[in-house]
Amino acid sequence: MTHIREKVIIVEGLTDKLQIKKVLTDTNTDIVCTHGTLGVEKMDDLLDEHDLDNRDVYVLVDEDDSGNHIRRQLACELPHATHIHVDSEFREVAATPVRLLAEALVSADMAVDPIFLT
Repeated sequence: MTHIREKVIIVEGLTDKLQIKKVLTDTNTDIVCTHGTLGVEKMDDLLDEHDLDNRDVYVLVDEDDSGNHIRRQLACELPHATHIHVDSEFREVAATPVRLLAEALVSADMAVDPIFLT
């Protein structure tokens, strides 16, 4: 499986994925949910199923203990991943206002609907 410049964003849950889909316009970007935990087997499945070693990977998880744990795991497994952070005031990706989420995604060179940047 060959992926040329395709991106994948790793998030914790479905509500995070839906919030990102509101603002993201790049249809060549997959959004993958961890559903809160990443054991060895699940991590291996994620790596294989989404070819993460050969793609541009972005990590966008909540700014809480669970999110930080997943972020540390992914940093070890995917050292090439870019980590995107939401404002700790909102803690959760799903609770982050779409304008701030759009700004965070743009800062990572993601294409977003410009309506969310005004």
